[in-house]
Amino acid sequence: MMMYHFKFILLLLITSIGLSASANSILVPMNMAQKNHLKAYGVSFWALEHDVVIEWLLNYEGGSFLYPYHKDIEEQLIIKGISYKVIPDIKVQQIKMTIADPEVNMEIVQLETAPKIAVYTPKGKQPWDDAVTLVLAYAEIPFDEIYDSTIVRGGLSEYDWLHLHHEDFTGQYGKFYRAYRSMPWYQKQVRDNEQMADKLGFKKVSDLKLSVAQNIKNFVIGGGFLFTMCSGTDSFDISLAAQNTDICEHMYDHDASDPNYQSKLDYNQSFAFEDFTIERDPMVYEYSDIDATRDHLKIPENQDKFFLFDFSAKWDIVPTMLCQNHTKVIDGFMGQTTDFRKEFIKPGVLIMGENKALNTARYIHGELGMGTWTFYGGHDPEDYMHRVGDPPTDLNLHPNSPGYRLILNNILFPAAKKKKRKT
Repeated sequence: MMMYHFKFILLLLITSIGLSASANSILVPMNMAQKNHLKAYGVSFWALEHDVVIEWLLNYEGGSFLYPYHKDIEEQLIIKGISYKVIPDIKVQQIKMTIADPEVNMEIVQLETAPKIAVYTPKGKQPWDDAVTLVLAYAEIPFDEIYDSTIVRGGLSEYDWLHLHHEDFTGQYGKFYRAYRSMPWYQKQVRDNEQMADKLGFKKVSDLKLSVAQNIKNFVIGGGFLFTMCSGTDSFDISLAAQNTDICEHMYDHDASDPNYQSKLDYNQSFAFEDFTIERDPMVYEYSDIDATRDHLKIPENQDKFFLFDFSAKWDIVPTMLCQNHTKVIDGFMGQTTDFRKEFIKPGVLIMGENKALNTARYIHGELGMGTWTFYGGHDPEDYMHRVGDPPTDLNLHPNSPGYRLILNNILFPAAKKKKRKT
């Protein structure tokens, strides 16, 4: 009897050792069980920076991450409070067999190299914050801040991914003139931009911003990844479409606009929008009829939602990556540009998220040349109506934000691409 008991214990020990030896992967679930979705992206980026190839399990438990087991990775997960499981090879194989089933809407994408990230933003404090820089800092994903001079002088070639801070590429200073023209921060913004334009050899700020927009367009055509939110979306496209005319009134560029500028817009130059009409009144806080912000006043805040589309993970991998989330229904949030009226979206543009109540597009994507771009309406996914001067959102209070997850999907997206970018 004692011999049998000894053999049984020995068998348990051998089995335990065997399981321990084969437990060589780390699964980070990204469903509702995850304690900190946002920092999980940061650890994935950290792993890529350390030459660890990871796998993104699209639509598996909310778009989970699978790492080869490394003690350093596990320590990062523990320190940052991220939910994870150490799993054996047999479990990994079971997961991959499930995903490989042609009847299942899942796929595996290998992430290989951390993209080099730039955020286009002016130096100095502004009276508003930027959701992308907030979440990059919170997730501890490194990025460089660049501005006009770097872009005009060809510096974008050093980067893979670019985000546009809430910039006005039309040269109208965000159309803040009516409400904020007497504020010191507004006056400083005007001085700084005019000095920069002069320094770089441009007669007007609008000419400088157009050059910046054209350089960014060439960056995308050459294989770059562009992501922008709020007014960085429609003002960018309007600037490109208006490159052969003057849409700025005298308070912006010290001379009158072209009275026929609407008829001179070239929609072939823009990324996402066409057939829109520019708002002529400089006192109206709006660029054009692309934006549907005013429509949101028709519905209560608690009913303002947008919905992510379902895509085929095996056939439409790009939009599937960009829409990974633990929910398909996301609370709305407003901005200078909140979302986009569908009638002005070009036919080839992919709509990935929509507000069904208003029939507007919230999250759109497209390709240009060898690169891609993504436009995301709204200012701050966790602040419904973020106003000038409001304090920044504390993401420690929102570690599971589905709206912020969409930003981080775009940041990891280039790690899966293997196209060589033109310089």
